[in-house]
Amino acid sequence: MQLLPAPVRRFAAWCVVILLASGVVYVAIRLCVEFRTAVTPALLALLGTALLRPLHRRLVKAHVQRSLAAGLTCVAVVAVVGGAVYIVVSALIETGDQIVASLRNAARDIADHFGAAGTSLDDLASNARELLGKFGGTAASGVVTGISVVGEMLAMAVLALLLVFFFLRDSDRAVGTVRALAPRTGADMAEAMARRAFGAVEGFMRGTTLIALIDAVCITVGLLVLRVPGAVGLGALVFVGAYIPYLGAFISGAVAVLVALADRGFAIALWALGVVLAVQVLEGHVLQPMIQSRTVQMHPAIVLLALTAGASVAGILGMLLAVPLTAAAFGIVHELQGRYAGSKSPSGAPPRPASGSGSVDS
Repeated sequence: MQLLPAPVRRFAAWCVVILLASGVVYVAIRLCVEFRTAVTPALLALLGTALLRPLHRRLVKAHVQRSLAAGLTCVAVVAVVGGAVYIVVSALIETGDQIVASLRNAARDIADHFGAAGTSLDDLASNARELLGKFGGTAASGVVTGISVVGEMLAMAVLALLLVFFFLRDSDRAVGTVRALAPRTGADMAEAMARRAFGAVEGFMRGTTLIALIDAVCITVGLLVLRVPGAVGLGALVFVGAYIPYLGAFISGAVAVLVALADRGFAIALWALGVVLAVQVLEGHVLQPMIQSRTVQMHPAIVLLALTAGASVAGILGMLLAVPLTAAAFGIVHELQGRYAGSKSPSGAPPRPASGSGSVDS
């Protein structure tokens, strides 16, 4: 090795470090995929804890016992989520036929406009019936598989809710647990990194929920003014899609414009497109800088790469978890940068203290 020039040795050392880190990350991802039925509820519970911790903290400050406060928080979540799901499902049931019919008309108009020969909806329907007759057994097994998937999702949701209860109740022990698991010399750094990572996730969840609510309300009001059918259901789709940055807003906005095009004509579709674009501009230039700039600072290219990686690993669920996990990783990196920059300060000057927004309860 001494025969090699110093730049080559440094390059080789960096290659070894990158390969080792990549191997550790790959093994961790594979383990998470293998044990996804346990890992997914834990990650969802961490996101829920980050979103609900302020409510639990206020109840504890109001001298409510910690277990009771955690239980009340979970009951409130079940009530709010259950009510929201009921409203959304009712709206989709009432207007679902209109939305589907509008999308079908939009597809037919687009096909007629571009002159797609032999691809009419009637041909597609007849081909679908033939395929269904040929592969009826496969379809039946698919239904069984779908039922099992739904059962698995319900089980994971119940487990995630129980984990949220325990995470909220025992959040005061989180710092002690982190310090106990970390080496004695690195306990302070481990605590600081945990605080910064949790603070980034907490900021992302709170900010995204507020932004999603504002987007959904604005677009729903605009669609109601334009008398677009299924405005409430489309607004609910916008709210859910907001948790997938960029891609969710694009898909939900495109569906709203297509429904307006099919049911209300080209002029109303242009107005609906204007409403969607106006809300996206409001989000990108006002809401995002005001709400999330202090806690989550990631370049859009990094967000898109994280979404692509999450989708390749775990599909839609991976896309939902990719950005908050990336935000936590960036929080850890920023904490390490701050600490190493502080350790390299001039002699005699104390190192810069670790900063952690939205820390866990101590």
